[in-house]
Amino acid sequence: MTTAPVAPPWALLAELTHGCPLHCAYCSNPVELVRRSAELSTGEWTDVLRQAADLGVVQTHLSGGEPLLRRDLPQIVAAADGAGIHTQLVTSGVGLTGQRLSSLVEHGLRSVQLSVQHAEPEASDRIAGHRSFAAKRRAATLVREAGLPLGLNVVLHRDNLDSVGALLDLAQDWGAERIELANTQFYGWALTNRDQLLPEREQLEAARAVVEARRSATADLDVVWVVPDYVDGTAKPCMGGWGAVSLTVAPDGTVLPCPAAAVLPALDPPNVKDRSLEWAWYHSPAFNRYRGTGWMPDPCRSCDLRDTDLGGCRCQAYALTGDAARTDPVCSLAPDHGVVRALVDAPRGVTAGPTPRSFRPAPPP
Repeated sequence: MTTAPVAPPWALLAELTHGCPLHCAYCSNPVELVRRSAELSTGEWTDVLRQAADLGVVQTHLSGGEPLLRRDLPQIVAAADGAGIHTQLVTSGVGLTGQRLSSLVEHGLRSVQLSVQHAEPEASDRIAGHRSFAAKRRAATLVREAGLPLGLNVVLHRDNLDSVGALLDLAQDWGAERIELANTQFYGWALTNRDQLLPEREQLEAARAVVEARRSATADLDVVWVVPDYVDGTAKPCMGGWGAVSLTVAPDGTVLPCPAAAVLPALDPPNVKDRSLEWAWYHSPAFNRYRGTGWMPDPCRSCDLRDTDLGGCRCQAYALTGDAARTDPVCSLAPDHGVVRALVDAPRGVTAGPTPRSFRPAPPP
């Protein structure tokens, strides 16, 4: 456990539901989805947001699943805004009408991040497992007409990496201020479907070159490229550092250092129904387990990058080695890096075709 002072968090990922009309193979939600009947109530989310503001949180991503499935979303937005927390809706756009958006804006919604699967309607609908492209386009128009900042999020994988140029064109056509091109992080359903999603090295490098060329020529669009760490050989600090800058509250109230941490064995994360957010952040064993650098084994313990990458991602280490305390194998210096090299260099099958809905089913009622 770290002995350094723990700073308060500034961001909260509020996962309001695991329900979602889409069935994306790259979804990072847990394979064991939270039942709709187990979700926090309006009053419980209101209390969570009050506690978050008291703790120091200034921004929340209202996410899921699809948060628009919550009928009480305006009340949740109002609770966050009333507590002084900046609200961003993270949505597929499915179910966003002009009336619904007007209500959300009236209750304090400040910005929207819209997920996009592909620039071509047919390919987008196939990847999403749902006819949703038209709804996304309408949602972008509504957000722009409402005067809210609009960002796009695209998870990149074998089936859409060749279209990054068209995706950048789409972002400009739809009036987005920012686009995040996030190479797939293999957690949850994305880990289950990893063989289908992993691209060829050459495909990644071609996409990277397009992004770099367009970034300098697209001054009115903020282009973010989330590195493909399996290929780049560089570990990333987990969510900016385990228990360092943000926390996640899952649909059932489980409090986590990152969205994927629920899979770690013996973590025993706290729940807002039993403990305060303050206790979870400062005192829970779950949040203190991998804070700082004191927990690190070698080679991390003696590495010059230990205060930069913080040993990499604990969930990724567990997914690849079965031990969350090992050095993240994506790091080129890690003893287990060969595991990642073998995955990346393995021959690929046919480019991903239609995605069966079963790859990311809806949670039970």
